[in-house]
Order: sequence, then C-alpha cells, then structure tokens
Amino acid sequence: MSDLISLVKRIYQIFSPPTQPKSIAEESSNLRPIRFGILGAANIAPSALIIPAKSHPEVIVYAVAARDQEKAEQFARKHGISKVYSGSDGYQQLLDDPDIDAVYNPLPNKLHFEWTMKALLAGKHVLCEKPIADTADEARQMFNLAEKKGLVLLESFHYRFHPAIQRVKTILDSGELGKIKSIDAKLCLCAGLVKDSDIRFDLNLGGGAAMDLGCYTLNSIRYLTSSNPTSVISATPHPLKSANVLETKIDRAMNATLELPNNVIATLEVDLAMPWEFFPPKPVKIWIEVKCEGGQVELMNFVGPTFWHTLKVTNKAGETVTTRTEKVYKFADAHIDNGAEHPKNSSLGEDWWLTYRYQLEALVDRLRNRTPQTWVTREDSVDNMEWIEKIYEKAGIGSRPKADYELPAE
Repeated sequence: MSDLISLVKRIYQIFSPPTQPKSIAEESSNLRPIRFGILGAANIAPSALIIPAKSHPEVIVYAVAARDQEKAEQFARKHGISKVYSGSDGYQQLLDDPDIDAVYNPLPNKLHFEWTMKALLAGKHVLCEKPIADTADEARQMFNLAEKKGLVLLESFHYRFHPAIQRVKTILDSGELGKIKSIDAKLCLCAGLVKDSDIRFDLNLGGGAAMDLGCYTLNSIRYLTSSNPTSVISATPHPLKSANVLETKIDRAMNATLELPNNVIATLEVDLAMPWEFFPPKPVKIWIEVKCEGGQVELMNFVGPTFWHTLKVTNKAGETVTTRTEKVYKFADAHIDNGAEHPKNSSLGEDWWLTYRYQLEALVDRLRNRTPQTWVTREDSVDNMEWIEKIYEKAGIGSRPKADYELPAE
C-alpha cells in the first residue's frame, strides 16, 4: 500500500511540480534566468523542458515557434509561454530573438542538423533531441560549430542523468558481480501506440526503429560497458507494412547482435509496433539485463524510472545465491561516491524529478560554468551515430538520407 501511495504522490508531483521563483540573487551579481525557445510545438516538449523548467529557478521557457500560427498560439496559451513565432520564417525569427539564450530542438530527426546549425550560427546554446542527426558526419559538424562558437550542444539522452541507470553502472564498475559477459537491452512498444502515419515511419524525416528507440538501447549498452562495439555480428530489420505496401528502407523493428571488447556479446531489440501479448498483457518491453561472471543486474524501465522501475541484483558467490531489489529515485538512494568535486550530488534530486529534470539541472550547471553531475559528451554522441549507421549497413537498408542543409560559406 505504501508503494502505491508513493507512486500516486510521485505522479502528482511530476505533473504539478512546485513552481520556483524565476530569479536568483548571488553574492556578487544578479543573474537573470536562462531563456529557452522551443522549435516546434512538439508533443515531447512539455515533458522534456516545460514541466522541468517549472521547478528550476534558473530557467524560463520564453518562446515557441511553429509553422502553423493557431497551433503555436494554442501551445503557448496552454503552457504559459509569453512569445510566439509562426509562419514559414517563424523558426528563424525565434533564433534571431536576442532575448533567447538557448534553444530546444525537438523537430523530426531530418531537421535536427539544419536547425541546430542555424541556432548555433545565431549564437544560441542547443538542447537537441536524440538521435542528434541522421549521420555521424552531421553530428561532427554540429559539435565542430558549437565548439567554434563557444556554445553548449547537448544531445537529449535524458535517461543518463537519472540516478537509477547510474546506480547500475556503479554496481558493474565496482566489480561486485565480476566481469561482464553479456548485455541485453530491449525497448519495444505495442502496435497501435505509434500510428503508421507517424514521422517515425518516414524515411525522408530520418525515421526507423533503430533511429528512434535503437539509439537508446545502443547508448545504454555502450554506457554500461564503457566501450564501443568492435563489430556488428548481425542486424535483422522488420519492415513496416502499411496498406499492402512494404517500405523496405524503414525498420519497424530491429534486432541486432554486437561484439564488444573482452568477448562481451550485446543484443538489442527495438520495435515501434510489437504484436500484442495478452496473457499477461505486455504493452511495452523496457529493460536492460547485464550478465556477469558472478551474477547479474536488471533494470526495468530504464528510460522512465521516475514513474516506476525495478533494479534487481543477483549475486552468486560459490553455492550461495543472493538477490536484492533497489529503488533509486534520487542520488541519496544511489550509493554513488561523487567525490569532493561534486559536494551537492549526494543530495541532488527529488523522487518526482523526471529524467528530463535531472538533465536540465546538468545543462544549466554547464551554462552557468558549474560542473554538472554527469554529461553526454561530443564523442559519445558521434560514436552512437556511427554505430547506428553500422547497424543499418549490416541490416542492408543503409543510413538515413543526410540533410539537404549546408553550412553557409564564410
């Protein structure tokens, strides 16, 4: 009963977080909040930025741009956003607004490159949805420009900022379970949750299961093993079937097996339209399982642990097998030694903080020249795109088409 009460309370606070006053007074100076603009009235924007910003005193969601004026205005009214841009040049008008410090780019994958590059050219920091681009080469260009301009570019692998996944890595790195032998990551949604007309199934917009869900599973494999694959052993795409038309370049689902250093084998399974299982019903599959020489660790719901998750550790010491279950909602639960360099990290977070709220905390720390608790680096983002492309190559359907946009000549 106590778990149920905690769940209800947590969900209520997720969507009705305590609003923090948007002003900061420091001993030496007064800092105005960081003002964000959103490119596109995307469905992900409330969870990814708007709700987290309510409880962050250093952030204001200041403006939104959408091509459809009515949609932009409705979105702004609903979420209390003061400035609206619309029309064919609405995105660029937002980027040209001198009052905006940072931009959130949740546009379709194909548009990540163009509008992140334009935002950087306009002098804005960028939080870009994953996958950061359609190709690794595009990702490199994006980070090259950010570094040249002295701006922050972060790919929104929000789950990495939550203490639950970091607790799993701490357990693996501690040697408690011995060397890693294999890792399996699954992220599957049942048929009907994503419509056939969704942009995730549009090749020209960078669609495909390996792009959308696969970037998570691949990233988690790389993160928890602290390594890149050495080869793609196999990659099997399952194409989208719609109205008796078979789109061979779009993967509705992808199964891949990867070889990692030290003979570690990794498998990933992603599906945007998994057949329903009714006994018992399984509308989703979201888990990571890591098998080691001396046991294993499993994390259920690694991408949305704030709502619910289970972290199960099985330790085999000779003939003795012990199992424990942990719940990790904030860093006080995580048993992570952050060291003297990060004095606030042991008390960082609340049990209702979304992964996106932890991510926003890190991003603001970086923008304020403070040391974030963790970070997704340039190398991490580029390497992830490289191995997504290699999975598509092994699957025989090729990378997503690169963007048409080219950086203007200086």
